[in-house]
This record gives sequence, C-alpha cells and structure tokens, in this order.
Amino acid sequence: MSTASPILGVIGGMGPHAGLDLVRNILNQTRARADQAHLPVALLSLPGRIVDRSQFLFNETPENPAHAIAAIARQLDALGATVAGLPCNTAHAPAIFDAVEADLARTGHAIRLIHMIEATVEHVRATQANVQRVGVLSTTATLELRLYERPLTDAGFTFVAPAPDMQERVNTTIYDPSFGLKGQSDPPTDQAQHHLLDAIRHLTARGAEAVILGCTELPLAPLQALAADVPLINPARVLARALIHATYPDKLLPDDAAVPTAM
Repeated sequence: MSTASPILGVIGGMGPHAGLDLVRNILNQTRARADQAHLPVALLSLPGRIVDRSQFLFNETPENPAHAIAAIARQLDALGATVAGLPCNTAHAPAIFDAVEADLARTGHAIRLIHMIEATVEHVRATQANVQRVGVLSTTATLELRLYERPLTDAGFTFVAPAPDMQERVNTTIYDPSFGLKGQSDPPTDQAQHHLLDAIRHLTARGAEAVILGCTELPLAPLQALAADVPLINPARVLARALIHATYPDKLLPDDAAVPTAM
C-alpha cells in the first residue's frame, strides 16, 4: 500500500509497555505544537502471538517468533507503514531479525525494519565523543549472544559486561513474576529500581563511562535522575528518532543527548 503520508510502525507486545514507550518517545522527539502536527503512528501490540524470544534462542521452544513478527509487519504494511521498529533488543538476534526480513522479502512487502541495536551503537559513536568504555544492561540472552558486544567492539568501543552474579540479578529483575519489569512496568517496583541502580554502579565501578539500557523495559524505570553521573543510553529513544528520520526528517527535534568533543 502506498501513501503520501507514510505511517511509522511499531511492533509491540515484547513487552507491551515497551511498545507504548516507543510511541511516547516518537511523540517526544517530534517537532509539533498542535495535535495535527504530530506524525501518523500505528502500534500493533499482539503479545499472545509472539513467543518469548529468549526461550527460542535458548532452544526452550522450537517456534521462531520471527514468523509472528513478520505477520504483524505485513499488517502494518497494509496500513501504510513504510518503516517499523521492534522495541525488543533480544528480537534483534540474527536468528529472529534476519528471519523476519527474509519472510518480508519472500512475500514482497516493502516495509523496512530499523535495526535498533545498530542505531544505538551509531548513536553512542555520534553523541558520546569522550566515551571509550560502554557498559550494557540486558537480558542474559542479549548478553550471551553478544548482540551489543560485537557491534560496540567493531565500532572501536570497549565492551563492559556485568559480572555473572550481577547479570543473574539483572535478568531476574527483568523476569521475576513478583517484582520484575515484565510483570510490573508502570510504575516499576522499588525493588527492581534498586537492583538496576546497583547494576549501573557496578558497571561504572568496572570502568563503564556510559551504560546502554539494553532491554526495552529498563528505561521504564526513572534511572537517569538517580544516576546522573553516567550517561544512560535508551535504545527506544534512539529507535524513535531513527523512525522519524527515515520518514519525516524535518519533524525531528535536535538531539539534546549529544555531547560535544572536548576542545
């Protein structure tokens, strides 16, 4: 479907609050002073269709979530979306992301997926001029599959990971049914927020000069105000800006996250 006013697509449900947060970031990064000046956005949040990405990647289920993600992307294409974002870092594992792109190519759909992790690494390179050592908080799947480690290293950064016991704590903070972010995202529990602040301090103690919040539930906790001494990189914000830039670049607000090179 072609349209003179392309729609920005959001494939939600991974988790559902992360999809809403990506839309919020699109609104916040758009140059607009009236309702009508905001951009057309279509969010499809169909969580029951998409199996857990980590379970597939760790061979706990044979069902590749790529098939459901591609089907939702085709629905967005039919609505007029020309680009779409996946607000889930783990879904960018090649076994999933590449399969989605192959499925869309096979069915002849032109909708283009923005790769959130690649965009985030480029954002760090472009805006954090004095940063060399980058820490990442993420699911264990994202860490073990080196989804951030490889592109950060290729871009010349030193990758800083949590120690194994801290990584287990971060993963629990995402998934624990009683206090974790998957179960309670809005607002996050005090326990989850406390654990994440400890993890940020742990990474900075290991030398991290900036920290990527590499699970799309993590930025739902108001961490930057409590960890003001280190830049926290929000991939959902980066993805929102990339979606706007790909469709309506004149509507993109200046990037206030940019840090100038020291003179």
